This record gives sequence, C-alpha cells and structure tokens, in this order.
Amino acid sequence: MPQKTFYPEVKSVQTSRRWHHIDADGKVLGRLATQAASFLKGKHKPIFTPNVDCGDFVVVTNAKKIKLTGNKIEQKVYFSHSGWPKGARLTPVKRQMEKDPRKVVYLAVKRMLHANKFRSRQLKRFKIYTGGEHPHAPQVSEVSSSNG
Repeated sequence: MPQKTFYPEVKSVQTSRRWHHIDADGKVLGRLATQAASFLKGKHKPIFTPNVDCGDFVVVTNAKKIKLTGNKIEQKVYFSHSGWPKGARLTPVKRQMEKDPRKVVYLAVKRMLHANKFRSRQLKRFKIYTGGEHPHAPQVSEVSSSNG
C-alpha cells in the first residue's frame, strides 16, 4: 500500500492564518519569544511543513512590562557594528528598555527564527505594542496564554 505525504497548498495556508494575542505583562522575555516564534513559524499546526510559510499573525501587548531573569537587566548588552574601524556599539538592555522596549522583544523573536527567505515575511506578521491597547482587536480570534 503506497503512502502519500500530505503537502499543504500555499493558497489554503495563506487564507487560513489566525491571529494570536500574547500579553507580555510579567512574562519572561525568552519564554514569550519562543511562544511567538512558534506561532510565526506555524509549528503549532498539524500541517506544519518546514519549506512552506504556514505561520500565523502574532500581537504582543504590554512589551514594557516583560521580565528578564537573573542579572540580565544589568549585564545583557546588544552589540552592533557599523563596519568602520572602531564602529562597535554596545547598548545595555536596561537602556534599550527605557528607550524602546519593543525592540527588545523584536530582537528576541527575530533571533529565534531561521535566517532564511521566510524570516522577513514572518516578521511582517509580528506586531508589538508597549501598552495594553492595539488596533487589531476585531481580528484577534483566540487569546493565547502560557502557564508561567
């Protein structure tokens, strides 16, 4: 008896995307980022296929209220380089949280996604808000919460 592998069609995957809401109030950054990355990749779906972008939309609210465990708020540093000599920039996460906490969440999720042609598409479906309000309320069909 021949077995057939199920391969999802791109059109059906694009029309069946759902919206997930994650409230970041009091959640740990890494755990929130893994949950968001899983929704963006589509790993929670039974039709998940690595070479098809079958992920959903994700809305994160209260980004300014995330927690970092241990001493990360004091010790964690973001590194960037301009390409010029002495062009290194070190930004402590504490200063970044004061300036724009959305970037902290964005970078955590971005670095958990694979660096391939799907990452930019997946990040376009990722919305982050510092407060509790967001304009996607009518579109969000299910509220996702994790125990922890």
